[in-house]
Amino acid sequence: MIAGCALGPPPQAGEPMAAVEARLGHPSARYTVGLETIHEYGAGAFGQFTYMARYGQDGRLRSYEQVLTDEKFATIRLGTDDKETILHTFGQPAETMYLSLRDLEVWSYRYKQSGVWDSMMHVHFSRDGKVRQLMAGPDPMREHREGFF
Repeated sequence: MIAGCALGPPPQAGEPMAAVEARLGHPSARYTVGLETIHEYGAGAFGQFTYMARYGQDGRLRSYEQVLTDEKFATIRLGTDDKETILHTFGQPAETMYLSLRDLEVWSYRYKQSGVWDSMMHVHFSRDGKVRQLMAGPDPMREHREGFF
C-alpha cells in the first residue's frame, strides 16, 4: 500500500488525525515519541516509498513526508542515532541481516537514489544499537542483468 500517493493531494499540516486516516487508511505502524504521534504509511518490503505523518499532542498533523530519500538519509548521525530513531524516522526496513564477522546488524531500505536509481540504503548498527555505517548500493531485486529478460 502506498497511501497518499494515488488518493489525491497529500494531507496538509493542521488536519486532524481522523481526517488523515479517513483519506489514507490505517497506517502500517504507529509510534509515540514524547508528545508526538507518528503514523507510518509504508509500501512493504518491495516498495520504495514510506510516508511518515507526524502529529502534535493536539492530534493535528504537523508534517507528512516521503522519507526514503537521499536528503533524509543524509540526516542520519553516525554514532548518535540508534535503532529507535531510525525506526521512527524511516519506518520498518525492507530487509534485515546480521554480519557476524563484523558483529553488525543491518537494516536495508529500498528507495530511488537521486530520484532515479533502484537502490538500497543499508544502515549498520553495532551491538549497542548505534548507527555505525551507511552504505547505498543497487537493489539486487531490480538490478538489470545482461542476458536475462
